[in-house]
Amino acid sequence: MKRDLTRLLHAQRHAANRTFATLSMRRKRLERLAQMTKHHQRDIIHAIQADFGKRSETEIRLAEISAVLQAIGHARRHLWHWMRPCAATMPWRLWPARARITPQPLGVVGIMSPWNYPWSLALMPAIDAVAAGNSVIIKPSEYAPNTSALLAKLVPQYFTDEELCVVEGGPDIAKAFSALPFDHLIFTGSTAVGRQVALAAAEQLTPVTLELGGKSPAIVASDADLDRAAASIIFGKGMNAGQTCIAPDYVLVESRHLETLIQALSRAIEQQRPTDKEATGFVSPHHQQRSERLIAQARDHGCRIIDSGPHAPALVIDPTQNLELMREEIFGRALPLISVKSIDDAIAFVNTRPHPLALYAFTNDKLLQTTLRLSTRSGALVFNETLLHHAVPSLPFGGVGDSGIGAYHGRHGFERFSHLRSIFYQSKRASSSLIRPPYKRWLLKLLRIS
Repeated sequence: MKRDLTRLLHAQRHAANRTFATLSMRRKRLERLAQMTKHHQRDIIHAIQADFGKRSETEIRLAEISAVLQAIGHARRHLWHWMRPCAATMPWRLWPARARITPQPLGVVGIMSPWNYPWSLALMPAIDAVAAGNSVIIKPSEYAPNTSALLAKLVPQYFTDEELCVVEGGPDIAKAFSALPFDHLIFTGSTAVGRQVALAAAEQLTPVTLELGGKSPAIVASDADLDRAAASIIFGKGMNAGQTCIAPDYVLVESRHLETLIQALSRAIEQQRPTDKEATGFVSPHHQQRSERLIAQARDHGCRIIDSGPHAPALVIDPTQNLELMREEIFGRALPLISVKSIDDAIAFVNTRPHPLALYAFTNDKLLQTTLRLSTRSGALVFNETLLHHAVPSLPFGGVGDSGIGAYHGRHGFERFSHLRSIFYQSKRASSSLIRPPYKRWLLKLLRIS
């Protein structure tokens, strides 16, 4: 199979090297991606629901279908501007030479997509890579076999193998895929697997973008509207049954507001708890068992648990730091609430841990917002909301440190999958001969004072 993967990669690279895709070609490819998603919405919904056992159709349309179509529309509208060469400033000593920066395709981009959003997280990086003029090979997750099979079935109906293709398979194929000499490789998944992908790519000197997740905290300040904060936190935690890389993983709140926040969160859970028809299941029994095990472990260690049922976030009050749910990304319905003495303690708590993919802060205090902006690190900093920053095509999406390497979305994705090529134009009236050997004494004097 590795031989087949290598052959496919070489065929795409050969096609990519023949000629660079024009603006018109890229727009048409993006339009075909949009048509593939629009014309097969019902098939996409059925495939994702089959993978999860049950999943809200509204969530699928919101997070899988609409997100892809919005990203395509944004790229098609702005692509002409992104592709334009831009002027670079020239030191006065080199006048009248000129310089420009021209984006050009890298070549072939490999995409290793996850199971939690199996349609959108396979196609969102593909949109940026296609916009940048690259050929693309997608390796979807084997944990979402129905969506992967649908993707593999539909892509050949809209694209040639030299433009875009899908490779299915399990861990052995994923391992071989990550070791291919792509011009760029993007992986979305866990930090542990991301390390393995980075090591495999390093053997080929393949540049990587790693979207890894981690434990994204929510800080609730004393001036926050607790009902609004609670509604936003429960929305972010409840989406896709907590199986979201940017879901709020735990909440930090001052001790004096803990009980009031618990009441607000309980009300939000009651208001937002889905019916059985709208509920989302876990992608596998293993993932569901892990989610319930984290809650059970906290209960066994004496933690106070407020659990409203299998389809609702379960509040875990002041868990000890040695519990598994405080050491690993939860990716389930447990929601730890941690009381601190002050906001300074909350900031210190965040800063002593790996940098998160998102940091959510609920406050309207401008000074505190500035403090958080200047004293914390995270892939994104979001005030008074959760998740919705991912829906802004003009914002880069990516982590820092353990939560990822590099970012994409919109122009940032276009540049991530492009080589920004330096172009230098020498003038006929150039004076560069004055700085060539044999060096004149006046040149040394000029260099000493410049």
